[in-house]
Amino acid sequence: MDEARLKRLRWRTRRGTRELDRLFGGWLDERFADADEAARLAFDELLDVQDPDLWDWVMGHARAPRDDWQAIIDDIRTRHRL
Repeated sequence: MDEARLKRLRWRTRRGTRELDRLFGGWLDERFADADEAARLAFDELLDVQDPDLWDWVMGHARAPRDDWQAIIDDIRTRHRL
């Protein structure tokens, strides 16, 4: 695993709220290493999304516009029983 990539992603998982920090940082810690490269790239791109949209998706108020993003959101929701 590329250490520089992980450091960059770790920084990017620091969001505007502690809740989002934990949700996305947790996915990075628990799932990223075992994910295929397509899921890793999708996670990286997902972190470009603004916090209000991420929050709506994680809370189930809306769906992500991309299936690969929604798969990550669904995994986060399942792990945290949301």
